[in-house]
Amino acid sequence: MNLETEFDFTLPHGYRDAEGNIHKTGMMRLATASDEISPMKDPRVQSNPGYLAIILLSRVVTRLGELPQINPRVIEEMFAGDFAFLEDMYRRINSNGHNRIDAVCPDCSTRFEVEVKSTGEL
Repeated sequence: MNLETEFDFTLPHGYRDAEGNIHKTGMMRLATASDEISPMKDPRVQSNPGYLAIILLSRVVTRLGELPQINPRVIEEMFAGDFAFLEDMYRRINSNGHNRIDAVCPDCSTRFEVEVKSTGEL
């Protein structure tokens, strides 16, 4: 069994850079213990615990469109819907080790898993 450690995504809206280019496709990797512990030393997190998610995402989003690097500023400037999408994806892949969700057939009540498409759509 191979461990999948990187997951493709497509943001619902996309990140607009300083030149007006939209970046929607990217890659997120599984977080390490260091990814979750190191940001706690950051003064921005110490003064505002809500900033932890921004630091975490800037560490685990390894690619976003053609951007040369992903830093906290990129995550800060995302649309709220894209930020929420990445937070949900982070929780799914790091809790479950995959990007699937549980589903139930509305007709027969059969339970099954569905792979979340990169756009967040089922």
